[in-house]
Order: sequence, then C-alpha cells, then structure tokens
Amino acid sequence: MDTKFNPDKQHTLGKATTISGTGLHTGVLVDMTIKPANPGFGIQFQRVDLPNKPIIKADCDLVTDTSRGTTLQVGDAKISTVEHVLAALVGMGVDNCLIEINGPEIPIIDGSSQPFTDMIAKAGVIEQDAAKVWYSIDENIFFYDEAKRVEMVAMPAVDYQITTLIDFNSPVLGTQHAGLKSIKEFQNEIAPCRTFCFLHELEMLLDNELVKGGDINNAIVVVDKPITDDEMNRLAKAFKRDKIEVKSEGYLNNLELRFPNEPARHKLLDVIGDLALIGYPIKSRIIANRPGHSSNVEFAKKIKQYIKKNRHVKDVPVYDPTLPPIFTLQQIEKTLPHRHPFLLVDKIIELSDKHIVGIKNVSYNEWFFPGHFPNNPVMPGVLQIEALAQTGGILCINAMPEGNYDTYFLKIDNCKFKQKVVPGDTMLLKMEFISPIRRGICEMKGTVYVGGKVATEADLVAQVVKRAD
Repeated sequence: MDTKFNPDKQHTLGKATTISGTGLHTGVLVDMTIKPANPGFGIQFQRVDLPNKPIIKADCDLVTDTSRGTTLQVGDAKISTVEHVLAALVGMGVDNCLIEINGPEIPIIDGSSQPFTDMIAKAGVIEQDAAKVWYSIDENIFFYDEAKRVEMVAMPAVDYQITTLIDFNSPVLGTQHAGLKSIKEFQNEIAPCRTFCFLHELEMLLDNELVKGGDINNAIVVVDKPITDDEMNRLAKAFKRDKIEVKSEGYLNNLELRFPNEPARHKLLDVIGDLALIGYPIKSRIIANRPGHSSNVEFAKKIKQYIKKNRHVKDVPVYDPTLPPIFTLQQIEKTLPHRHPFLLVDKIIELSDKHIVGIKNVSYNEWFFPGHFPNNPVMPGVLQIEALAQTGGILCINAMPEGNYDTYFLKIDNCKFKQKVVPGDTMLLKMEFISPIRRGICEMKGTVYVGGKVATEADLVAQVVKRAD
C-alpha cells in the first residue's frame, strides 16, 4: 500500500484489469475483470455469462453456502469462492469496483490472494473525491459456536487489526497463530499465503469429484495419517505428477511453505475476505479462534447488525462545555432577527462551509412548558424544528457574500420525532448542506441529538433573502 495512501478517502482502480483461471471446485475456466466504480458503489460482482447479466453485491446477507469457500447468490445466479479476491481488495484499500466474471466461481490461481493484489497494484489504486466513513466498534461483539469450538470477538480499536489462532488437533500443524497489526502489511505478509487442506479431506473431495480445478500448485496438503503406495499413485495421477511424496514435516511435496505459519496466515486472509461482506469499513481488533467460513459469515452478520443499529452514533457531535463557542448568544443576535422568547439557539460550537452545530439548553422555565403540558413538560416538535431552522439560518447566511440576510422556510420533508425532549436536556442541533446553495435556495439535513441519540430529524429547504436596509 502506498505511503501517501489516505485511509479516510474512498478508492477505486486506476483502470480495468483481467485475470483468467479455473475455479477450484467447479473446474470451470473463467475470465474475471475488475473495473473501477464510482464512490459509494461498494464491491459488486456481475455474472456476464448469464441472461440479463445479474449483479450480486458483496453482502453477508446474500451468502447461501460456506461448505468449501464462501458463495453469494441472488436468484439463480451464484458466485463462489469470493473470499480471496475480497481480501485482496480490502488489503489494497479498494472500496469501489465491479467484478465481471463469465462463470460461477472466482479462479483459484495459486490458492492465495497474491495474484489479485498483483493485478490491483498493476492497475493502480486511485483516490476518489469522497470521504470514507469508518465504523468504530465501541463495545465487544462476541460470536461462539460450541459445536465447532469457534470463538470470535471484535473489540474497540483505533485501527483494523486481526489475530487468528488455529488448532486442528493435528501433530503436523500444531497450534498456530498469525497477526496483522495494520492492513498496510497485508500485501506482503498475508496475501501470498495459500489455502490448505488435510489429506483425508482431499480424498473425500476427489471421491466426489469436488476439486475439478485442483492443481498441485494451489493448496498445501497436510498429511495427517499414514499413506499407502496406492494412495500416493492416485494423488500423483490426480495432480498430474510422476511422483508424490510426504515431506518430513508432514506436508505433501507439492510446494515449499512461504511462511512457517502459512496455514494460520491463510485463515487470517479468509477472515478479512469474509468480513468484507459486512459492507462497512470497520475499526476494530478481531480475534478469531478456529475460524471457518460459516463462522466468519455469521460473525459478519452480527457486526453488520450492530453497525446498522448504532450507525447514527458516528454522527453525534461532541460537546465540550468548557471550550469557547464559535458564536456566542450576542453574535447569534447580530446574525438572526429572532429575539426572546423565540430565539432557540444558545451558542454555536461547530461551523464549516458544509455544516453547523448549535446548542439549546432546555430549562423548566421555558415559556411554552406551562401549556405543553401541565405536569408533563415536553418540548413541542415544531419548536425543535424551529431551533434547527435558526441554526441552519446561520449556516446559510455565513455562506453568503457580505451583507445582511434573512432566511425563510420553504419546505420541510422526512420529519421524524424519535424521542421526546424534556427539561434538563441539552439539544445538539446539527445542520448539513445536502447540495450547494443555488439562487438563494438552501437544502439541508437537520438532526437533533439528545444524550447521544437522535431525537428529531428532518430535511429543510429555506430561501436566503438580502435585507432591503
């Protein structure tokens, strides 16, 4: 990954790039092209060999099979073994791309992500003019599968870090672990690590003709039992080799290990690929004990649900009452024509060319509480919208050339009241431009936060008019 790479921006490929190869399980020869895509597009697959060329999003909710790799499906359209190319895209910082493929399975090539990181590096990764929104995991998220003895946890962290531990009760593999402290290390430390399987699994797959694309160069085979000459001959024939032997370390002699703990590193690669299906970039420390595709996908679903539930929290402005305001009450009065009892903004704590955050401290002494309602004081929703509008007025006026302006409501849309506002509450009034000001028309999204939660939201349109005086 480039040292100038900005992780807070979205990225795509510099140009389209193509690779061809066979699918490990189907044995079908396919061409796969990764194409650039616009900001916000995400990662999507397209089966260009099928009628209507269906598109399948990289989404954990579309996973239909995890028995031998991860399979996505929409209708009758499937795309299998997606994890290695997804891991490569995450590892190279690619947020948006379309993966066109003319067959049912991603090519296995050498069983690692390296062929994909190489083609992405060759095509180039370019920054897009759009912010990348990271989702921070603010509490521990656990996943257990007692039957498989799988344990996974996502913990709060300032970066995306992963540790995997594997233990298959195999004297050959032993207990292995692998770690990734920063995604920047992926290309060199994790991408080259190839998939592995045990000899007994391989024999079952061969018996059922399930590794039609199997090749001597795309999997590490762990020999976990004594092997007869007949079995050796059968494997040699399956892998199109004159002779097959077992190394002293307990691996078939089909290849040299790239790292002593290559199997554990490949499991880490799989975790990255499967967690890409969350659909949101996350900052978290992941610890995965005995991970597998089915557990990874269930874990991805759990994290996705957490993010969807807590997504609004990332936008909550931080209010520190000890800091001096951007606009005091006196400065607000110089900008807005409103006065007591109808000035509903106490101070401004954030202001940029695109957004503003105001504060309204709600007191029991407000003029409207005696009538709304006796013995049950609730701030009227229309006044919450008015407080947003006044805050937005300052944002609009601040964006105009010098002079005196007033703002007038034109429209309110998508207004929702999610929790009541009562005495003692501090309202954080956030207004953001939806689009640039055109001919004095300002479109804004407004949100009232109370206690770290959304209380009220609405889309507001106003007109800025220069005062005659």
